[in-house]
Amino acid sequence: MTILPSPKALIFDCDGTVAHTMPLHWRAWQSVTGRYGIDFPETRFYALGGVPGRNILRMLFEEQGIRGLDPVAVAKEKEEAYLEFLHQVGPVEPVVEIARRNLGVLPMAIATGGSRPGIPTVLRHLGIHDWFAAIVTSEDVERQKPAPDIFLEAARRLGVDPVHCRAFEDTDLGMEAIRAAGMEAVDVRLLPDYPRPLV
Repeated sequence: MTILPSPKALIFDCDGTVAHTMPLHWRAWQSVTGRYGIDFPETRFYALGGVPGRNILRMLFEEQGIRGLDPVAVAKEKEEAYLEFLHQVGPVEPVVEIARRNLGVLPMAIATGGSRPGIPTVLRHLGIHDWFAAIVTSEDVERQKPAPDIFLEAARRLGVDPVHCRAFEDTDLGMEAIRAAGMEAVDVRLLPDYPRPLV
């Protein structure tokens, strides 16, 4: 792993990295998959962290021979179910503290497989939306994690060469995307006081 003694920008995933949302996303997924009889185990949910819901549903529909359901529409239902839990979202404090210490020191961005309006809404709820000069969501790039595109787009918007960026993630797919972008990768699951046990 590349270690940057002094990065020129910080880039953060959102769900599970700065916002403690993954258990709430799981509850929303349970609601929607139960409604439609879709098999989606919890271990697989965590393994696919960072993949947009519509892409997950396309994969599940193909694997399970599900016809007649629109993955984009079902993904929207899932996001609506998740937003009902928004008041329960808290920060991933050890990661938010890193961002807090660098506020006004280094340019910072969010690079997430999540979507709008959910991601900006979560960041506003946590009171940290204005900390980030760029917020890149799954709608902003064609290729999703583990492709590097979201992280590369975040670096582009910050005006910083990717090799000078330190990026933070909570999933294996996200870590792969950061490394593919040529950035220093920090696995927040290894930080002291990270709130969710590894699955």
